[in-house]
Amino acid sequence: MASVNLQHVPVRVDPGRRLPQLFAGLALYGASMALQIEATLGLAPWDVLHEALHKRTGLSFGTITAITGVIVMLCWIPLRQRPGVGTIANIAMISVTVDIGLWLLPTPETLAPRVSFLAAGIVLNGLATAAYIGARLGPGPRDGLMTGLAARSRFSIRWIRTGIEVAVLLTGWLLGGTVGLGTALYAVAIGPLAQAFLPWVSWDQHARAK
Repeated sequence: MASVNLQHVPVRVDPGRRLPQLFAGLALYGASMALQIEATLGLAPWDVLHEALHKRTGLSFGTITAITGVIVMLCWIPLRQRPGVGTIANIAMISVTVDIGLWLLPTPETLAPRVSFLAAGIVLNGLATAAYIGARLGPGPRDGLMTGLAARSRFSIRWIRTGIEVAVLLTGWLLGGTVGLGTALYAVAIGPLAQAFLPWVSWDQHARAK
């Protein structure tokens, strides 16, 4: 999941829209994951691990995503991180919507639609990431692990995030997850895309008094 800079982001979201935006963003996130999975051109680092565990256990992709999210959230306990409504919603919504997306979407057989699925999945994932982060109702489990480790160590968020995702990617690849062009494109594009969308969907708690 992307790490984006929330500083100096213009406020555009009305407080009453925060919950609908959160749920819409998480639903879109699951759908964007399904597009990338069906493209079969390489997955985001965490999804490489999810796919590998899905293949090995026979559980649905969404179920694996939810189980992994719960395990990661348990790692927050020694880091003294506190979940918000967005944290719980992240686990529940993404797991359901990615399975629905995989059920509804066809599996392309030729390269052109596969590339289209991959491109659409990455762009929509950037928008979805900005939407749920911009609602500011609690980080996702993986985001919270990253920020918690950064707060308890001497390392920056950038290095913590890189270390986590490299470890997850290697583990997933060794277990049989799909690594490819899409993995590299996601890694390069997701941060800038989320940052570009964020000014349109960000809410600032200090704006309540204005």
